[in-house]
Amino acid sequence: MALAMSTALRNARANQITTAMDAGAAAGMTRVYDGIPPAPGGAATTLLAEMVHGDPSAPAAINGVRTANPINQDPSSNASGDATWYREVDSDGNFVMDGLVGLAGTEMIVPSVTVSAGQPFSITSHVLTEGNA
Repeated sequence: MALAMSTALRNARANQITTAMDAGAAAGMTRVYDGIPPAPGGAATTLLAEMVHGDPSAPAAINGVRTANPINQDPSSNASGDATWYREVDSDGNFVMDGLVGLAGTEMIVPSVTVSAGQPFSITSHVLTEGNA
């Protein structure tokens, strides 16, 4: 049998991410990196771009799905490279979670994985599903 959770539990788990993202005094951030993702919370690779979330970072989850509120674009990316993973932190820089960046099939969808230093970089959507596998 596959893992199965109640909708209430799935929502609670998803909402804990929002609580962690919004824990600092200001809005949380998404940092986008190149290369191979480290162990969760491990040493980061090259920081390509950093976007500031709305505050709150997301409304309450529905059916175990957390859909981030619009995330501000980075008007001037830090470095050039191919975006492969992201790290979310609260406004104090505390680790919340890591995930994958892609054009499709990942939690964080971007219009292009190519990041150019000094150019804007944005996120198309950021949806997490706490699920029944």
